[in-house]
Amino acid sequence: MSGAALRTSAWRGLQVIPVVIIATLVVFLLLQLVPGDPAITLAGENATPEQIEQIRALYNLDQPLLVQYGQWLLNAMQGDLARSLMSGEDVTRLILQNLPPTLLIVTCAMAISLAIGIPLGVMSAIHRGGVLDTIATALASVGIALPNFWLGMILINFLALQNNIFPATGAGSLLQDPLNALWYAFLPALSLAAGGVAEIVRQLRSALLEVLDSQHVRTLHAKGLSPARIVWQHAMKNVSTTLLTVTGLLFNRLLGATVVIEAIFAIPGIGSLIVRSAIAKDFPIVQGVVFTMVLLVILGNLIIDVLYPIFDPRVER
Repeated sequence: MSGAALRTSAWRGLQVIPVVIIATLVVFLLLQLVPGDPAITLAGENATPEQIEQIRALYNLDQPLLVQYGQWLLNAMQGDLARSLMSGEDVTRLILQNLPPTLLIVTCAMAISLAIGIPLGVMSAIHRGGVLDTIATALASVGIALPNFWLGMILINFLALQNNIFPATGAGSLLQDPLNALWYAFLPALSLAAGGVAEIVRQLRSALLEVLDSQHVRTLHAKGLSPARIVWQHAMKNVSTTLLTVTGLLFNRLLGATVVIEAIFAIPGIGSLIVRSAIAKDFPIVQGVVFTMVLLVILGNLIIDVLYPIFDPRVER
């Protein structure tokens, strides 16, 4: 790993602390606005005030909010994400159980976005103003405007319920049967990928057009290089950092969008877990999921930053 990559890794590592604190604190405070008292829920409707107070003391719910948050954060930094208020299960184990389906969907959605978006963006730039360009830009506009939850319901109705090609709900085990897990993940990933394809096409087309109009590319044409070689060996190298940036932002967006998609496809991922826990005011699970998602976003950004100088040695960090 180069010195630039090491400096980037160290800087991103330091950024984890304030980002995690701000994100989890905001979520913790927002949860207080959800109606209901978790102590009453745990004790039951017929519980006495003394029993409710005992529950509050047992789970530190009688402490000031900032004290509760501070205790949780200190434990989280040591790898202890506490236990669920409702079930008593270890939050870390719950997250690890629900994380694989979410990561699989996000990974598949990114793969679909890149596999479709890069060729479309390149063809759109090469055939600027032509039929292919018009079709690609039109599809990109539709993809950005299309709500992924609506697309998910259309795909369920057409490809699952009417034609029984793909499963409508649920998720498969990636360890036990990888092909079955991918089969279950395809429709949710396709629902998420529509916006990703559109974003990649638009950004890649714009960056490529700028490169193709440069003096450098005109010189390559004058030297007799074929258009395909100019695009794939030279122009794409110049837009690699743009593509990496779009990919990093796409990962962040897809990770957040899985909350809605998992609800539509009844997928037992961390998106569904955080929704159920927020409704039940199960603070430890919500905080644990947010903590995990923040770390995943930071890790994704770190990987992109490390790849910058690899794809383009001119980039220094």
